[in-house]
Amino acid sequence: MEISYIDYGIVIVYMAAIAIFGVLSGGKQKNVKDYFLGSTKVPWWAVCFSIVAAETSTLTFISIPGLAYLTNLNFLQLTVGYLIGRIIIANFFLPSYFKGELATAYVYLENRFGVKTRSFASIVFLFTRTAADGVRLFATAIPLKLMLDISYPTAIVIIAVVTLIYTYTGGVKGIIWVDVVQMFLYLGGAILSGILLINMLPDGWTSVLTAASTNDKLSIINWGFDNGVSGFFAQPYTLIGGLLGGAFLSMASHGTDQLIVQRLLATKDLKQGQKAIIGSGVIVIIQFAIFLVLGVMLYAFFGQMDMKSDEIFPYFIINHLPVGVTGIIIAGLFAAAMSTIAGSVSSLSSSTMMDLFIPYFGKYTSEEKYLPISRIFTVIWTIMLIGSAIFFMNSPQTVVELALSIASFTYGGLLGTFLLGLLNKKAKQEDALAAFVAGILIMVTVISLKLVAWTWFTLIGVLATLIVGSILASLSEREKKI
Repeated sequence: MEISYIDYGIVIVYMAAIAIFGVLSGGKQKNVKDYFLGSTKVPWWAVCFSIVAAETSTLTFISIPGLAYLTNLNFLQLTVGYLIGRIIIANFFLPSYFKGELATAYVYLENRFGVKTRSFASIVFLFTRTAADGVRLFATAIPLKLMLDISYPTAIVIIAVVTLIYTYTGGVKGIIWVDVVQMFLYLGGAILSGILLINMLPDGWTSVLTAASTNDKLSIINWGFDNGVSGFFAQPYTLIGGLLGGAFLSMASHGTDQLIVQRLLATKDLKQGQKAIIGSGVIVIIQFAIFLVLGVMLYAFFGQMDMKSDEIFPYFIINHLPVGVTGIIIAGLFAAAMSTIAGSVSSLSSSTMMDLFIPYFGKYTSEEKYLPISRIFTVIWTIMLIGSAIFFMNSPQTVVELALSIASFTYGGLLGTFLLGLLNKKAKQEDALAAFVAGILIMVTVISLKLVAWTWFTLIGVLATLIVGSILASLSEREKKI
């Protein structure tokens, strides 16, 4: 089945409209604070929706239904962990962030440990985010190549350029308001697909329940004790692994990653930021439940197919949805991708400007030039992401595993360093830097040897960083006493 001209038209009109909306909603920026923090006047509910959109990439849109099609609803355990992690962030991280003037997540590390720790954390973030979101940008090209019959590089460039238009001109304020629209578009597209899917089944919802119950597709809780200790840690979606893994992953990605922290700092005050982060956790549970149930519906519709699970939903969109609806769903794919990429470009630019350029080169440059330089960084990081996406096109690893592995290399060390600063008042800069590096090296070993499932990665990295940092701090104290 070929994509109709109507569907092409819907996608083109959407891309143009969203770029214009982003430019207009961003307003005029007078300085770097306007550009990267939206003058801290963005409503909490808009930031809440923006967070959900930013963390929902095309990987989520196509992979989560595919996961439920292949297995069951065990992934929901992880989303409850996500909410727990955000509640911890709201109560323990955000109060520290909102004390004084913080432009990035890593300013806290400078205040606690010194400028070297801030710079190192920022550099780690820049490399990790470029690689991980390069993978996500490439992932968008997979279904778009199938749907629009264009090459991977073409799809990558189209998405990146449209995203750059409103990111360059609208700043973080424009990005947040565009994200609000995009979240409702891709989520609405998923719900619409589910409604049409039920109507295509002979007995509607009854057909879904019959197929799901026969093949244990509705299982949510997995205790994971069936295969002994080694089997327990090898399973990604157990109850304990999901709750702990989800909580620590969320604490790392939403409490220490500039992609999300930048949005939280755009709210008016601490209470607004807390509402935004906790609210996003509730919405994420609902969102993933919709995607997972959609996957169960696809199983009821297709049965067992000789096809990669990630291709099931795109295959359904192309071959079974009516003209017009297909265009809306494809636009939803673009929406999910652009939300992540826009946030990534803005956070990369803000971290480069605030954490590296201004501290080291600001004295050589007038403040009037900060905003033009920030926009130059925005263009540079867009090009870097395009290059990263094209680089990962030839990777033999699946995109989901690749993205998760890249983030997991550093999330544990990053979160561990933040927690070291919060929990251990004796730790100094040298202790934090050594612990950060140790956490990363330990994670390289754990991931390379595939010792545990990916849901345990961040927790192990955090514990390693905290233990090393605490031991070094104790040794330093002992030397002082001697």
